[in-house]
This record gives sequence, structure tokens and C-alpha cells, in this order.
Amino acid sequence: MTSPDEQPGQNRFERRRERIVAEVQANRRGEYRVPTWVYAAILGVIVVGWALFVILG
Repeated sequence: MTSPDEQPGQNRFERRRERIVAEVQANRRGEYRVPTWVYAAILGVIVVGWALFVILG
């Protein structure tokens, strides 16, 4: 339950901020991971390049 002087979205904001801080600290320790969208983008480029090679080559 929130106190009367606390804003409704503040708790969610604090949790998000804590997650971001934890992620930055993990990245500084070398525990970073490549996001899934980067892998998907690389795969898309490879597939499109291969398709263009097959079609135009």
C-alpha cells in the first residue's frame, strides 16, 4: 500500500531505476550479454544477403 504523500507511479519508477543500476554495474564487471535484437538483426542481414546472392548471382 502506498502512503498518502507517495505518488502512484513512484514505486514502479524506483524498481525500474534499481534494475537499470544493477544492469550497469553488471556491465562494468564484464557480465554483459548481447541483446536478442542484435542477434536477430545480424541473422536478418545474413539471410537477406544470402537471398540476394542466390537471386542476383
